[in-house]
Amino acid sequence: MVVLTGIPNYPDGSFFDGYGIFSRQREVWNGIEIIRVPLIPRGSGGGLRLGLNYISFAFFASLLAPLRCRGSFDAIFVHEPSPITVGLPAVVMRWLKKAPIFFWVLDLWPETLEAAGGVKSSKVLGLVGRLVRYIYSRCDKVLVQSRRFVEPIRAHGVGAEDILYFPSWAEAVYRPVPKPKGFNDEFGLSQGFSIMFAGNIGAAQDFESILSAAEQLKSSKDIHWLIVGDGRKADWVRKEIELRELNETVHMLGRHPVERMPEFFAAAAAMLVSLKAEPIFAMTIPGKVQSYLACGRPVIAMLDGEGSAVVEESGAGFTCAAGDAEALAAAARKMAALSEEERIRMGVEGRRYYEKHFERDMLFSKLEAWMTNANTGDGITAGDKKG
Repeated sequence: MVVLTGIPNYPDGSFFDGYGIFSRQREVWNGIEIIRVPLIPRGSGGGLRLGLNYISFAFFASLLAPLRCRGSFDAIFVHEPSPITVGLPAVVMRWLKKAPIFFWVLDLWPETLEAAGGVKSSKVLGLVGRLVRYIYSRCDKVLVQSRRFVEPIRAHGVGAEDILYFPSWAEAVYRPVPKPKGFNDEFGLSQGFSIMFAGNIGAAQDFESILSAAEQLKSSKDIHWLIVGDGRKADWVRKEIELRELNETVHMLGRHPVERMPEFFAAAAAMLVSLKAEPIFAMTIPGKVQSYLACGRPVIAMLDGEGSAVVEESGAGFTCAAGDAEALAAAARKMAALSEEERIRMGVEGRRYYEKHFERDMLFSKLEAWMTNANTGDGITAGDKKG
């Protein structure tokens, strides 16, 4: 296996220590060859720098992949959390190597660009739409992380038979662990019922509504909101906590290694996942849903659509509409009123659902079968579509 990627620079926006344009271009990790191509780091994440980051990777990967990725390949797998431009080097390699492309869509473009990126220009969105259609038309199979991605992708001209449901999974580190001792002392927290948000603190996560819910429960000193992570809106959240005088019940714990996350989750009484009320977000399953379920934790979800449906189907917790701060506050009260045994039962149900629908080895077996079929003639082959 060969992985073609860029120089690591997320989330801080600068190259990781030890990495650069001319250093560590090739590595071997667990027997997997990793080839890195130059790119412009994302910086603070502003529109211009993000655009340069996206375009530079697509350019250098398309130019250098044919020179650095030697030999033949049975399949090309594209991981597309964002942006759609990561598909361009794959199109080049498909043409050269005659290998089928399996394009895994985790973010719908141009919809995400408009909803989360703030791009409103119909001309820009139209150009991106044409690029999306071009890339999809050259993929042999389009894999979707959410069942609600199917229709938008079909609207770009992809046949239903070429779209496969392939949801995300949680990394192996995410598993049920005992409640840690001394957690509250480590972070200077008082005793009480704690609701934890873990992950990116960005515009899409709708911290306006989360803080509004916390404000409604301000007098309930035993209900605490713990925010673990970092992101572009972290400073705004800190200021709002001060302005709304929420210091006693809303606590920002900072960013911590992923290896500690199961311990953090176990320390909380319930986990929180949220996204803004946007049509595109209603189609997605936020990655933290799988992580929460894998750890067997009860969940409060302020989501619309697919993510909400997963939490409800699993029986892992309570849901409310995206952007509904009042309903979120009510869900928090409802969760806090449950016995510990009832919350444990929710976590067990969530873990059971995770193992049935999102377990990594099961999903990889499916992917391997699809790729095998593509190369044995039982299904798609490179060249079935225009190249």
